[in-house]
Amino acid sequence: MNDGPQINRTLGVVENGASRAEDPYPRFVARNGQPSIRRVGLQRQRFGDGYHWLMTLSWARFLLLWMGVYLGVIAFFAVLFWLQPGGVAQARPGVLVDNFFFSVQTLGTIGYGDMWPKTVYANVLVTVEAFASLALTAVGTGLIFSRVSRPTARVMFSRCAVVTPRNGQLNLMFRAGNIRNNQILEADVSVTLARRGFSREGVEYRGFVDLKTVRAHSPLFGLTWTIMHVIDEESPLHGATRESLEETIAEIVIVLSGVDDTFAQRIHARHSYLPHEIVWGRRLADIILKDENGVRYVDYGRFHDLIEDVVVDAPA
Repeated sequence: MNDGPQINRTLGVVENGASRAEDPYPRFVARNGQPSIRRVGLQRQRFGDGYHWLMTLSWARFLLLWMGVYLGVIAFFAVLFWLQPGGVAQARPGVLVDNFFFSVQTLGTIGYGDMWPKTVYANVLVTVEAFASLALTAVGTGLIFSRVSRPTARVMFSRCAVVTPRNGQLNLMFRAGNIRNNQILEADVSVTLARRGFSREGVEYRGFVDLKTVRAHSPLFGLTWTIMHVIDEESPLHGATRESLEETIAEIVIVLSGVDDTFAQRIHARHSYLPHEIVWGRRLADIILKDENGVRYVDYGRFHDLIEDVVVDAPA
């Protein structure tokens, strides 16, 4: 099953020298699978939907934000303790840093015993800060647990899709791979062609047309999955070329979903291909090979490779 040396390794250049870093127009689905459409005219509701905002922050930003909240609460109570000199035993009068570290001990329920509240005012502040500590810990623990336990897909897609003959018909083909050492159960895939169109009245619109796949369901997706769409006379891609796809600002959007057998929860992965990422007249390299003992194995090092020994002219 080894295809020999005629392999085009599509690492950074995909077709006719077009670099993946230079998309001809903005994508509907970004390369990380997230929607990339900029929204304007909406009333900002970042903190009105705070839970969703906190869940979608990157880990670095989330931890920095939560550290800032933690230190801010400590500093707030430290200033309140500092406003009454002598309220905290063993704290130097007027020295904010002593009150700050007493606030750290109170919020963290550490209680070294070197400092303690002496006045009613200080004891009231300790009571309020202890309650704030419970609330802060509960919210922080809940958010971190939700972020850690949220299942995510680790599915990679071939850098290029190809248009190549199979069983006497042209096929659009691309590959998906599960890069986790687990199974995605009852996996489904949908392929959609997004392109610009015009109504009879001449009004421009963005249309979405489903591309029927040869196999849209896989009961067990553990390694790789080659997804194919037959370009016959009923296909929206019939007669299409790279130039015609670019003219209509086309994008092929893929959504793959299934049940992660580790978490028993549904996961989703998204990807898209622009016209310059669709290669005509080549095919995906075989990645299921045999070793010297005849044992089959999957070579992910060839996952993005294309075979150059098939010649197909793009339809006129």
